[in-house]
Amino acid sequence: MAGYGYGGQYGAGGGYPPPAQPFGNPLAALTPSSFPPGTDPNMVACFQMADQDGKGLVDDRELQRALSSYNQGFSIRTVRLLMYLFTRSNNRRIGPREFTGLFNCIQLWKGTFERFDRDMSGKIDGPELRESLLSMGFLVPPVVVDLLVNKYDKYGDGSRAIEYDNFIECCLIVKGLTERFKERDTMLSGSATFTYEAFMLAVLPFLVA
Repeated sequence: MAGYGYGGQYGAGGGYPPPAQPFGNPLAALTPSSFPPGTDPNMVACFQMADQDGKGLVDDRELQRALSSYNQGFSIRTVRLLMYLFTRSNNRRIGPREFTGLFNCIQLWKGTFERFDRDMSGKIDGPELRESLLSMGFLVPPVVVDLLVNKYDKYGDGSRAIEYDNFIECCLIVKGLTERFKERDTMLSGSATFTYEAFMLAVLPFLVA
């Protein structure tokens, strides 16, 4: 395959969301879903506790609190990006199936971060970030990795490294934009054609979450 690689190593059973219709209506209503068979009862209980009105959906603030109960403290922006990636909707509501997939995906990413944080500093640098993304099937050009590190290096102290919460956001952006691009690159050639509207719909959700 020409050009840069695409992610998908974990496959549909690894916690990633199922394929969605490309560039769907970002304001489409979200219908409550069901938990996949065999879901951990603790995860079911976590969702039910977050779903305070019992309607089968949790909003962004409720999801943020639920993630915190699993020691996954993320900014509201990161939570909204997670919700968008798993629902293709800006309604900021998520159901049991998406909730389960989201949690599983985060656990995979957490394991990847810990594996490449070799000095256990709680940070990974640019080369480690590129290696970690490559291990998930994303062959990201060095210049893009540099942009991500510049964006998410919290301290700007010369270490050029990112912490776990920002690593998750990097994964979300790389995975989400790669999926949008791949939908148009049907021949997996590394190139694709977008209309202006399609391009904006692909990119903007990751900028305005």
